[in-house]
Amino acid sequence: MTTKYEHLSREALMELLQRRDSEMPYGLVWEKNGIERDKALNKDFVGLELDPTLSCGPTPWRNLIIEGDNYDALRNLVSTHAGEVKLIYIDPPYNTGRKDFAYNDSYLDSTNRYRHSTWLEFMYQRLRLAKDLLAEDGVIFVSIDDNELFNLGLLMNRVFGERNFIANVIWQKVFSPKNTAVHFSDDHEYILAYAANRDIWRPNPLPRSAEQDKAYKNPDNDPRGLWTSGDLAARNYYGEGRYPIDCPSGRVIDGPPPGSYWRVSKTKFAELDAANRIWWGKDGNNTPRLNRFLTEVKQGVVPQTLWTYEAVGHTQDAKKQLNEILPKDRNEDVFSTPKPLQLMDRILRLATKPGDLVMDFFAGSGTFAQAVLQLNKEDGGDRRFVLVSSTEATAEEPDKNLCRDVCATRVRRAAEGYTSAKGQQVPGLGGGFAYLRATHLPPHRLEERLNDSMVWAYIQIKHHHPLTEVGPSATISIWNEQVLIYMPSTGSRMKAALQEALALHPQAIVYTWTPGALTDMVNENNLREVPADLTRGFRFGNLEGNRE
Repeated sequence: MTTKYEHLSREALMELLQRRDSEMPYGLVWEKNGIERDKALNKDFVGLELDPTLSCGPTPWRNLIIEGDNYDALRNLVSTHAGEVKLIYIDPPYNTGRKDFAYNDSYLDSTNRYRHSTWLEFMYQRLRLAKDLLAEDGVIFVSIDDNELFNLGLLMNRVFGERNFIANVIWQKVFSPKNTAVHFSDDHEYILAYAANRDIWRPNPLPRSAEQDKAYKNPDNDPRGLWTSGDLAARNYYGEGRYPIDCPSGRVIDGPPPGSYWRVSKTKFAELDAANRIWWGKDGNNTPRLNRFLTEVKQGVVPQTLWTYEAVGHTQDAKKQLNEILPKDRNEDVFSTPKPLQLMDRILRLATKPGDLVMDFFAGSGTFAQAVLQLNKEDGGDRRFVLVSSTEATAEEPDKNLCRDVCATRVRRAAEGYTSAKGQQVPGLGGGFAYLRATHLPPHRLEERLNDSMVWAYIQIKHHHPLTEVGPSATISIWNEQVLIYMPSTGSRMKAALQEALALHPQAIVYTWTPGALTDMVNENNLREVPADLTRGFRFGNLEGNRE
């Protein structure tokens, strides 16, 4: 096959390629060389260490709250949950320049020349991992405001693909205008929704509201129940849609209004009238209307892209909800714009089914998890959540720990019950969570620093078992007929404990640091080596970041 480049010399082809490389590509491009490298971009293994004292509810725990940099946590989770998360919701820093975006333990202010590029690189690295976590029929919702909306949209196009864009939802975040605004009152934020594959993902219909059903009445005591009437005329051309109609009162209607057509043929109209599906008014003299019964109406509503505060709450609702469940001193000046529970509930209803796995890796005050527990209690579902929150400690506030003191505390109180700010007892929603800390471990120091708690947590998460504490001897986990055993050592006592366990569970998968010592006891197909089998497939990170 001949091409238009065949006549070019090697030097000419190289010149052409160099010229192409130097041209600005279409799409989002951000400054790279001036950005301080994200400390999270490293090649360390990330261990998750269980803290039972900060966990909530009885074991085993199916929900996770992870303290640490979300890039670390996402790398760990990608190696255990790739392609399994049905819904990701995140509320990342909006990069306003007003101490809301901490990067490498320092806040970026509005004078930073690379503020937007740094934010984009930060988000890009995390969204790439989020994409790998989404199920084929999964979806991600991202809250944002005007500061980075346009940049985020282009970034999402790059990561998830432009064709997988679902919607740009407008959330009306306030209930009254700000009269102090210089130009416009800022009344809304945005939620960008992208599917892993828009050909597969479909939103759930929203429940009908009492307001929507209010139009349905039954003035003639029809045994079919509540109904409302709709216009029988439409503007779309219909060949059989022009004919006169005789009203029960004797009045003759020559035809539909000018420029319109009856929706049904004359024959069909007669059938509807005989079935008492036509409303003529109380005196039988009105223009006919078609009866629609509530029992025939689709019981779900197609979601729209404008979400009003009446439907999904506003920022004042969110602050009240947070102050209600947490002492004010824990959240004041920390979350100036938390999201209301109603907003989280709307997203969960649109995008999940009762057994789905959901995630929020900018967990903030934990609103998302509280909404999950609330919806589970309402519909009897078993949705599982993974939250990730950093401590947000900085050089100025080294002891700050938002994950422990705000996020986990709120979710714990929601699950167990609490005394409200008004002194009222609020019953718990049920559920619980395991509290884990993400810890960096250099690959060449794994055998020295990888402790039993990290190993056991990783084994259970990898096999989708609920979490339990590691024991001093052979530790066993049984879930969905799969049995896991961890052997911290292979001394005589450990071997005796293993022998007892294998007598009951001969097909158990056994993890150990010294598999050679157990080959006479365990089928080689069921024997796993620590740390090799833990690190296999682990996303060790990209030291160069976005150096394309």
